[in-house]
Order: sequence, then structure tokens, then C-alpha cells
Amino acid sequence: MAIQAVVHLIGEDAIMADLDDLPNPTHQFILMRNLRKKDGKSLTYLTDGATAFLYAWSRVTFVELLGEVAGVSEIAQPAAVPGTTVLGFFRDDER
Repeated sequence: MAIQAVVHLIGEDAIMADLDDLPNPTHQFILMRNLRKKDGKSLTYLTDGATAFLYAWSRVTFVELLGEVAGVSEIAQPAAVPGTTVLGFFRDDER
């Protein structure tokens, strides 16, 4: 079952996506499917027929996982918003 997520990208509006698995911060990219705007409309910059998209972690600010997600402890879920988990991946690049 796909995990619905809101993905926040650096310098762009957040997008909705379906994830096959929980994001792995040790990978170089995040695999997403069914990309769309938060209002459900399609993204104009995607190629017709494309089904999967790889975004480099360096482009991602953070990922919000929507709904109940197996494998995520209840401790990680904010008390004020039950059913929503925010995973943050912050990099301290020296460039």
C-alpha cells in the first residue's frame, strides 16, 4: 500500500506524492510516484507517461507522511496532529 506524503522541495511549492516505502535518508534520492500539486492538480513540468520520479535528497527540505504509517513509532507523531508524522532531513553541507 502506498504511503501518501507531502514533499517540501527547496525553492518550490510542496507537492503530494505516493511512496512505496518509508524514505531512507542513507540513499542519494527519494523515489516518488503519482506526483501532483497539493490541490490534486497535475504538475505541468512532468513528461506524459512517466510513472516514477527520483528526487535527490539535496533538493528535499522535509517529508510529511499522511495517515497511519506502519513502522513509524507513536513517539515520532506530534501530539497536536494525530496521524501525521514529519520526518526531517537536514544537511550541513560545507560548500
